[in-house]
Amino acid sequence: MKLLRTIRLDPSDRFVFEHAAEPGEWAVSGAFRFWDADPDQLAGKARAAFRSGFLGVASFGWSTLVQIVEAKEEDRAAVVETLAGRLVERFGAPDLATARKAAEEEVAFAASLSDHPADTLIAVHRVFEDGAIREAFRTLRPKDGPKPLRAFAFLEVEGEDETPADKVDLLGLVEEKRK
Repeated sequence: MKLLRTIRLDPSDRFVFEHAAEPGEWAVSGAFRFWDADPDQLAGKARAAFRSGFLGVASFGWSTLVQIVEAKEEDRAAVVETLAGRLVERFGAPDLATARKAAEEEVAFAASLSDHPADTLIAVHRVFEDGAIREAFRTLRPKDGPKPLRAFAFLEVEGEDETPADKVDLLGLVEEKRK
C-alpha cells in the first residue's frame, strides 16, 4: 500500500504557512479544515493553506508538496488513530469511534491519490466554487525514473491543464503584509 508523506524541498513552507508541517509526516488532503470557513474571507497564510496545502497529521501543519511512499498496514492504522485523536481534540468530534470513521475516509482518500509510482510528488490547488471546495491534484515525477529529490529537478507534470487559472495580486499581498 502507498500513502502520502510531507516533503520540504526548500524552506518556503515555513514562510508561506502559519504552521508548516515537518518533513516526513504522514499527510492527508486536509480540505476538512476549511469546512466552516468562508474561503473568500481567508487572507495571507490561511489563504495559502486553503489554496495549496496538504495537512501533516502529526503536527496539523501544512505542506505544499507530498511524496508517495510505501506504507505498511500498521502505518495506515497509526495515521487513522492519530488523525481521529486530532478530530476529537481540535474539532470536537463527539467520540473516538465517530472520529475514527472520518479519519478512515480521509486516509482512504489520501491512499487513492497514491496510485502512482513511489517517490512521485503531488501538489494540490483548491478553490471554492458553486458552494463547494474543489481540489485539483498535479503529479510531479523525476524525468527518466527515480532520482534523489532536489528542487527544480522535476520536469514531467500531469494534470497541469486541469488546474484552474489563478491570478495573484502581488501588490495586494504586499499591502496585506504591511497591515
